[in-house]
Amino acid sequence: MRQGTLSFAGMMVAVMVLMGASAMTARAQGVSLQEQLNAQYKLTKMGSDSNGVSVVDAGTLLAVQKGGILGVPWSVSNVLTTKYENGQVKTPGAVKQGFGAALNHYVNKEQTTHLIASGDKVYFTGITVTPAKDQVTVNLVECDTCNKVDPPTYVKAIVVFQFPKGQLATMQAGPVEDTIGQLFAMSDDQNGGGADQNAQGGGDQQQAQGGDQGGGQAAAAPAQQAEPQQIQLGMTTDQVVAALGQPEKIVNLGPKVLYVYKDMKVTFINGKVADVQ
Repeated sequence: MRQGTLSFAGMMVAVMVLMGASAMTARAQGVSLQEQLNAQYKLTKMGSDSNGVSVVDAGTLLAVQKGGILGVPWSVSNVLTTKYENGQVKTPGAVKQGFGAALNHYVNKEQTTHLIASGDKVYFTGITVTPAKDQVTVNLVECDTCNKVDPPTYVKAIVVFQFPKGQLATMQAGPVEDTIGQLFAMSDDQNGGGADQNAQGGGDQQQAQGGDQGGGQAAAAPAQQAEPQQIQLGMTTDQVVAALGQPEKIVNLGPKVLYVYKDMKVTFINGKVADVQ
């Protein structure tokens, strides 16, 4: 058991080293921060028909972690920007100072503003990286079905993540995603989650069956492991499973798939490792 514990610790050290290496390799291969964020967060496409506006293609579902984001109904053209800086949500001044009515009049005489609350579910509809201003801007829309809003209004908002001066140009995707995650965490209730759960359940059953068939051999495997397992950029899902075992959760977002383990998250793009966190 002691030998198995040491092997796991060694494995974690190797993975942590490779996490930084994979991000650096991505930059070295000419993959921009914009492209990495677009791969991490699938954008939602909106459309409209005779019944009004609707979600045409749902993207990554996110849960709001801190309230105070100023939103307006989808039909309103003017949207004031909420800023996130140093861990704080900075609501546009008029609302923060209690002049909500005046702001509503400015935005649209017949519409009202809405403060998006912690726990609400949203989608990203756009991501823009501006290194010159050390800003990452996200456009978002609320998931009315998830939030049980009836009739739906599809409240939208703009949030600017402000980074320290001169840092964004050299930052890797991981720290940027961590900052975004302080305000928008990936929700467990992704679209198509049922299929993911079925896939995960099948993996659990196979793992359980393998454990029954293997008996004591499966339990003895960690103790026999002499070298720490390594996760490298470009590995396939089968290679990762062979190294780390079945994940606790699988999030399928089309070309991007997330394998969530207890201590890490492996991101695959088109079936190959693109990032490890």
